[in-house]
Amino acid sequence: MGAFKSHYFHILRMRSLLGISTVFLFLFGCKQELPTKEIGCKTSQIPCLEGLAVVDLQTERGSVVVQLDGRRAPLTAGNFMDLAKRGVYNGTLFHRVVRSPMPFVVQGGDPGTADPKVPQSAYGTGNFIDPITSEARFIPLEFQLATSGKLVYGQELTTTSLLKKPSLIHDRGSIAMARSDDPNSASSQFYIALKPLPELDGRYSVFGKVIQGMEVVDRLQQNDKLIKARVVSTNR
Repeated sequence: MGAFKSHYFHILRMRSLLGISTVFLFLFGCKQELPTKEIGCKTSQIPCLEGLAVVDLQTERGSVVVQLDGRRAPLTAGNFMDLAKRGVYNGTLFHRVVRSPMPFVVQGGDPGTADPKVPQSAYGTGNFIDPITSEARFIPLEFQLATSGKLVYGQELTTTSLLKKPSLIHDRGSIAMARSDDPNSASSQFYIALKPLPELDGRYSVFGKVIQGMEVVDRLQQNDKLIKARVVSTNR
Protein backbone atom coordinates (compact mmCIF):
# COMPACT_ATOMS: atom_id res chain seq x y z
CA MET A 1 0.00 0.00 0.00
CA GLY A 2 2.94 2.30 0.64
CA ALA A 3 4.07 2.31 -3.00
CA PHE A 4 0.50 2.85 -4.21
CA LYS A 5 -0.04 5.72 -1.77
CA SER A 6 3.20 7.37 -2.81
CA HIS A 7 2.46 6.95 -6.49
CA TYR A 8 -1.17 8.07 -6.45
CA PHE A 9 -1.91 10.14 -3.38
CA HIS A 10 1.34 11.90 -2.54
CA ILE A 11 2.22 13.00 -6.06
CA LEU A 12 -1.19 12.90 -7.72
CA ARG A 13 -3.65 14.64 -5.40
CA MET A 14 -5.93 15.90 -8.12
CA ARG A 15 -8.45 14.53 -10.53
CA SER A 16 -8.54 15.68 -14.11
CA LEU A 17 -10.98 18.57 -14.43
CA LEU A 18 -12.71 16.72 -17.23
CA GLY A 19 -12.82 13.64 -15.00
CA ILE A 20 -14.88 15.16 -12.20
CA SER A 21 -17.02 17.89 -13.71
CA THR A 22 -18.21 19.57 -16.85
CA VAL A 23 -18.17 22.93 -15.07
CA PHE A 24 -15.40 25.03 -16.56
CA LEU A 25 -13.28 27.43 -14.58
CA PHE A 26 -12.74 31.01 -15.64
CA LEU A 27 -9.66 32.93 -14.47
CA PHE A 28 -10.06 36.41 -13.09
CA GLY A 29 -7.37 38.79 -12.00
CA CYS A 30 -5.02 41.49 -13.20
CA LYS A 31 -4.39 41.63 -16.91
CA GLN A 32 -0.97 40.32 -17.83
CA GLU A 33 0.98 39.49 -20.94
CA LEU A 34 0.67 35.93 -22.15
CA PRO A 35 3.87 33.90 -21.74
CA THR A 36 5.90 33.41 -24.92
CA LYS A 37 7.49 30.43 -26.59
CA GLU A 38 10.61 30.94 -24.46
CA ILE A 39 9.04 28.81 -21.71
CA GLY A 40 7.93 26.16 -24.19
CA CYS A 41 10.14 23.98 -26.35
CA LYS A 42 13.30 26.01 -25.78
CA THR A 43 13.39 25.24 -22.08
CA SER A 44 11.51 21.94 -21.92
CA GLN A 45 13.22 18.59 -21.41
CA ILE A 46 10.32 16.94 -23.23
CA PRO A 47 10.90 16.18 -26.92
CA CYS A 48 8.95 18.64 -29.07
CA LEU A 49 7.39 17.64 -32.38
CA GLU A 50 8.36 20.02 -35.17
CA GLY A 51 5.98 18.76 -37.83
CA LEU A 52 3.23 16.16 -38.08
CA ALA A 53 3.10 12.62 -36.76
CA VAL A 54 0.60 9.79 -37.08
CA VAL A 55 -0.19 7.50 -34.15
CA ASP A 56 -2.28 4.33 -34.35
CA LEU A 57 -4.34 3.69 -31.20
CA GLN A 58 -5.21 0.00 -31.26
CA THR A 59 -8.30 -0.46 -29.10
CA GLU A 60 -10.30 -3.57 -28.36
CA ARG A 61 -13.01 -2.24 -30.70
CA GLY A 62 -10.72 -1.37 -33.59
CA SER A 63 -8.02 1.04 -34.70
CA VAL A 64 -8.16 4.81 -34.22
CA VAL A 65 -5.57 6.78 -36.19
CA VAL A 66 -4.71 10.27 -34.96
CA GLN A 67 -2.58 12.96 -36.54
CA LEU A 68 -0.50 15.00 -34.11
CA ASP A 69 0.06 18.63 -35.09
CA GLY A 70 3.50 19.70 -33.93
CA ARG A 71 3.36 22.78 -36.14
CA ARG A 72 0.70 24.34 -33.92
CA ALA A 73 1.18 22.45 -30.63
CA PRO A 74 4.81 21.27 -30.62
CA LEU A 75 5.22 20.63 -26.90
CA THR A 76 1.85 18.97 -26.34
CA ALA A 77 2.10 16.82 -29.48
CA GLY A 78 5.70 15.95 -28.63
CA ASN A 79 4.72 14.88 -25.12
CA PHE A 80 2.01 12.56 -26.47
CA MET A 81 4.33 11.06 -29.09
CA ASP A 82 7.04 10.50 -26.47
CA LEU A 83 4.60 8.72 -24.15
CA ALA A 84 3.35 6.57 -27.03
CA LYS A 85 6.94 5.57 -27.87
CA ARG A 86 7.58 4.72 -24.22
CA GLY A 87 4.56 2.40 -24.15
CA VAL A 88 2.85 4.45 -21.43
CA TYR A 89 -0.57 4.10 -23.08
CA ASN A 90 -0.36 0.37 -23.70
CA GLY A 91 -2.99 -1.52 -21.72
CA THR A 92 -4.66 1.60 -20.32
CA LEU A 93 -8.43 2.06 -20.25
CA PHE A 94 -10.77 4.69 -21.60
CA HIS A 95 -11.95 5.40 -18.09
CA ARG A 96 -14.48 8.10 -18.93
CA VAL A 97 -16.98 8.06 -21.78
CA VAL A 98 -19.71 10.72 -21.79
CA ARG A 99 -22.48 10.50 -24.41
CA SER A 100 -25.53 11.42 -22.34
CA PRO A 101 -27.44 13.69 -22.22
CA MET A 102 -25.43 14.66 -25.32
CA PRO A 103 -22.12 13.53 -26.85
CA PHE A 104 -19.12 15.00 -25.03
CA VAL A 105 -15.78 13.13 -24.80
CA VAL A 106 -14.00 9.81 -24.65
CA GLN A 107 -11.13 10.13 -22.17
CA GLY A 108 -8.15 7.89 -21.45
CA GLY A 109 -4.41 7.95 -20.87
CA ASP A 110 -4.27 7.38 -17.10
CA PRO A 111 -1.31 4.97 -16.60
CA GLY A 112 -2.88 3.67 -13.39
CA THR A 113 -5.76 2.10 -15.30
CA ALA A 114 -3.32 -0.48 -16.68
CA ASP A 115 -2.37 -1.57 -13.15
CA PRO A 116 -4.75 -4.19 -11.67
CA LYS A 117 -3.75 -3.05 -8.17
CA VAL A 118 -5.22 0.40 -8.74
CA PRO A 119 -8.92 0.59 -7.76
CA GLN A 120 -11.45 2.05 -10.18
CA SER A 121 -12.12 4.81 -7.68
CA ALA A 122 -8.63 6.15 -8.48
CA TYR A 123 -9.12 6.17 -12.25
CA GLY A 124 -8.59 9.66 -13.59
CA THR A 125 -6.06 10.65 -10.91
CA GLY A 126 -2.93 9.31 -12.60
CA ASN A 127 -0.09 11.06 -14.37
CA PHE A 128 3.05 9.86 -16.13
CA ILE A 129 5.82 9.28 -13.61
CA ASP A 130 9.27 9.70 -15.12
CA PRO A 131 11.20 6.52 -14.27
CA ILE A 132 14.47 8.44 -14.04
CA THR A 133 13.37 11.19 -11.66
CA SER A 134 10.42 9.33 -10.04
CA GLU A 135 8.48 12.57 -10.42
CA ALA A 136 5.30 13.33 -12.33
CA ARG A 137 5.75 15.01 -15.69
CA PHE A 138 3.54 18.04 -16.27
CA ILE A 139 3.33 20.24 -19.34
CA PRO A 140 2.01 23.80 -19.62
CA LEU A 141 -1.17 24.83 -21.37
CA GLU A 142 -0.17 25.53 -24.98
CA PHE A 143 -1.89 27.48 -27.74
CA GLN A 144 -0.95 28.91 -31.09
CA LEU A 145 -2.80 32.16 -31.74
CA ALA A 146 -4.77 31.91 -34.96
CA THR A 147 -4.10 35.47 -36.10
CA SER A 148 -0.37 35.79 -35.39
CA GLY A 149 0.89 32.21 -35.25
CA LYS A 150 2.52 33.02 -31.91
CA LEU A 151 2.81 30.21 -29.36
CA VAL A 152 1.68 31.13 -25.85
CA TYR A 153 1.90 29.08 -22.66
CA GLY A 154 0.51 28.74 -19.19
CA GLN A 155 -2.67 30.78 -19.38
CA GLU A 156 -6.22 30.22 -20.60
CA LEU A 157 -7.44 32.32 -23.50
CA THR A 158 -10.62 33.60 -21.84
CA THR A 159 -10.89 36.84 -23.79
CA THR A 160 -13.36 37.13 -26.64
CA SER A 161 -10.83 39.04 -28.72
CA LEU A 162 -10.15 37.52 -32.13
CA LEU A 163 -6.48 38.26 -31.51
CA LYS A 164 -6.41 35.56 -28.84
CA LYS A 165 -8.26 32.73 -30.54
CA PRO A 166 -6.42 29.39 -30.73
CA SER A 167 -5.62 27.98 -34.15
CA LEU A 168 -6.56 24.45 -33.02
CA ILE A 169 -10.15 24.18 -31.82
CA HIS A 170 -12.45 21.48 -30.51
CA ASP A 171 -14.06 19.95 -33.58
CA ARG A 172 -15.55 16.46 -33.62
CA GLY A 173 -12.55 14.12 -33.52
CA SER A 174 -10.13 16.64 -32.01
CA ILE A 175 -7.70 15.18 -29.48
CA ALA A 176 -6.71 17.33 -26.50
CA MET A 177 -5.09 17.09 -23.08
CA ALA A 178 -7.10 16.68 -19.89
CA ARG A 179 -5.88 18.46 -16.76
CA SER A 180 -6.90 19.69 -13.30
CA ASP A 181 -7.86 23.30 -12.57
CA ASP A 182 -4.15 24.21 -12.74
CA PRO A 183 -3.54 25.22 -16.39
CA ASN A 184 -0.08 23.65 -16.25
CA SER A 185 -1.09 20.23 -14.92
CA ALA A 186 -1.58 18.18 -18.10
CA SER A 187 0.49 15.01 -18.07
CA SER A 188 -0.65 11.90 -19.94
CA GLN A 189 -4.46 11.93 -19.91
CA PHE A 190 -6.15 12.91 -23.15
CA TYR A 191 -9.65 13.06 -24.59
CA ILE A 192 -11.31 12.90 -28.00
CA ALA A 193 -14.21 15.26 -28.67
CA LEU A 194 -17.40 13.52 -29.79
CA LYS A 195 -18.81 16.76 -31.20
CA PRO A 196 -17.68 20.38 -31.59
CA LEU A 197 -17.02 21.78 -28.11
CA PRO A 198 -16.39 25.53 -28.52
CA GLU A 199 -16.85 26.00 -24.76
CA LEU A 200 -13.48 24.26 -24.28
CA ASP A 201 -11.56 26.31 -26.85
CA GLY A 202 -8.80 28.33 -25.22
CA ARG A 203 -9.08 26.30 -22.01
CA TYR A 204 -7.66 22.92 -23.01
CA SER A 205 -4.82 22.25 -25.43
CA VAL A 206 -5.88 20.59 -28.68
CA PHE A 207 -2.91 18.92 -30.36
CA GLY A 208 -4.32 16.83 -33.18
CA LYS A 209 -7.31 15.04 -34.64
CA VAL A 210 -8.68 11.63 -35.56
CA ILE A 211 -8.06 11.00 -39.26
CA GLN A 212 -9.32 7.43 -39.38
CA GLY A 213 -11.54 5.32 -37.14
CA MET A 214 -13.93 7.89 -35.69
CA GLU A 215 -16.62 5.22 -35.97
CA VAL A 216 -14.49 3.17 -33.55
CA VAL A 217 -14.39 6.09 -31.11
CA ASP A 218 -18.19 6.22 -31.32
CA ARG A 219 -18.31 2.54 -30.27
CA LEU A 220 -15.95 2.84 -27.30
CA GLN A 221 -17.45 2.12 -23.91
CA GLN A 222 -16.21 3.07 -20.45
CA ASN A 223 -13.22 0.91 -19.40
CA ASP A 224 -12.57 -0.40 -22.91
CA LYS A 225 -8.87 -1.07 -23.37
CA LEU A 226 -6.31 0.84 -25.42
CA ILE A 227 -4.21 -2.19 -26.34
CA LYS A 228 -1.29 -0.35 -27.90
CA ALA A 229 -0.32 3.13 -29.10
CA ARG A 230 2.12 3.00 -32.01
CA VAL A 231 3.84 5.89 -33.80
CA VAL A 232 3.33 5.13 -37.48
CA SER A 233 5.12 8.07 -39.12
CA THR A 234 6.58 11.49 -38.57
CA ASN A 235 6.92 14.32 -41.06
CA ARG A 236 9.29 17.07 -40.09
